Amino acid sequence: QVQLVESGGGLVQAGGSLRLSCAASGRTSIDYGMGWFRQAPGKEREFVASIGRSGDSTHYADSVKGRFTISRTNAKNTVNLQMDSLKPEDTAVYYCAASLNYGLWSQSFMYSIWGQGTQVTVSS
Repeated sequence: QVQLVESGGGLVQAGGSLRLSCAASGRTSIDYGMGWFRQAPGKEREFVASIGRSGDSTHYADSVKGRFTISRTNAKNTVNLQMDSLKPEDTAVYYCAASLNYGLWSQSFMYSIWGQGTQVTVSS
């Protein structure tokens, strides 16, 4: 089993950048596909980005494509989400998640392990 801990959230002005990190402990993270999701107040959790086990394949939600970049460093058991050109509508709690299923998944039910979340607030 792997445990996930997110960090890097905070308050930023619109147009700014943040870099989220997800540290995995326990079983090596290379066994898992990884994803980022977010949940804004009063809204359902939504997919942001996913990355395959080797890091060669990625998938993004249309709302963040071209602005966010997901990456992973398996040697350090970390997954990162570089967020640029942030908008107020990006404000949410961001969650890191791990999936034992092969492939890139945007559905939250395909992920069995979740971090506790980190708050991102973008002011206008």
